[in-house]
Amino acid sequence: MSKIVVEKSPPLKGTVRVSGAKNSALPILAASLLGTEDIVLEDVPSLRDVDVICEVLSSLGAEVERYEGGKIKINSANLNKHETPYELMSKMRASFLVMGPLLTRLGKAKTSLPGGCAIGTRPIDLHLKGFKALGAEIDVDHGYVAAYGDKLVGDRIYLDFPSVGATENIMMAAVLAEGETVIDNAAMEPEIVDLANFLSKLGADIKGAGTSSIRINGVEKLGGAHHSVIPDRIEAGTYMVASAITGGDIIVENVITSHIKPVIAKLRETGCEIWENGDKVRVIGKDSRNAVDIKTLPYPGFPTDMQAQFMSLMSISKGTSVIIETVFENRFMHVDELKRMGADIKIDGRSAIVQGVDSLTGAQVKATDLRAGAALILAGLIADGQTIIDHVYHIDRGYDGIEKKLTKLGAKIYRIE
Repeated sequence: MSKIVVEKSPPLKGTVRVSGAKNSALPILAASLLGTEDIVLEDVPSLRDVDVICEVLSSLGAEVERYEGGKIKINSANLNKHETPYELMSKMRASFLVMGPLLTRLGKAKTSLPGGCAIGTRPIDLHLKGFKALGAEIDVDHGYVAAYGDKLVGDRIYLDFPSVGATENIMMAAVLAEGETVIDNAAMEPEIVDLANFLSKLGADIKGAGTSSIRINGVEKLGGAHHSVIPDRIEAGTYMVASAITGGDIIVENVITSHIKPVIAKLRETGCEIWENGDKVRVIGKDSRNAVDIKTLPYPGFPTDMQAQFMSLMSISKGTSVIIETVFENRFMHVDELKRMGADIKIDGRSAIVQGVDSLTGAQVKATDLRAGAALILAGLIADGQTIIDHVYHIDRGYDGIEKKLTKLGAKIYRIE
């Protein structure tokens, strides 16, 4: 098992390019099962999660070819299996996104209950509610979920919570359904828009992606397309916080700044100077940082995927910060690890009260989930001594070459086996 070692680093300086968005690439790869001609995807990040979803596609009969530089070619014309292997599904929750495409294309889909980060219950009931509304029969038994429906029929579906995964899965199931489907209280994340744009290139009829109401008119079949994945807004935010926490001066390239407005706003509140210029954002950190309060919300609110990184920043900021997590009920697992490094954090239900301290100290810690791992790297950059991070496979699930990119910015970070 490899570990990441981080030593106290100077203020980070330089330019870093953001990779394609993990949370966009995974549903788009799943949606490629709907196409009957060649699909070419560009700017797909090199991640463990991408490896897993490509294995899932291959196991179902799709032809998958990967090239240097984040290019993947998929052909699902001969899709011939409807059941995904347990060993792949258990590795990653996003594997469940193949359910909608399989159901609408083959009339049946069977998969084990999904795995992934243990950051909360994240139930799949909204996905299944959507499939039922489209006319599918659902069978849940012994850790497996099966859905059957020879011909799905469009319907109006209201989501009790604007779940990103459920919006994506229902959208993919509806593109080949008969008639019109309307998803109300849909998730509005940029990754939803990217998926809708990709499906439209294949020949789907989708309107309203990016709003709370998405309309899909079913079509007979989908073809092929060439598509580039949007930049990863969470990776961008992580490097922006790296500049803020070290008092650095970093230019983050390949960014859609409208996707990271809450992160920009909160970093400005801490005292950072931020300059936006096209697809670049420059973040100049200060020696002293102001405490800020944060409440995570579905997009366009402050992203839950940036909460842990901001907690590392708040742990060494002047004053008291209150961080409220409304999206996932179990997303404070990084608190105990930060406390091992000297952070002063108290948990009260879904709130964390962070009292800024003068300094952190390196320690042996573990990445309890993907974003917790990023938070610990950030804390390690300014902690006295050496921070050794275990369970780094979580980090590899969502960050494309994070230690290489940070090293180029002047960070003292390396991997040991």
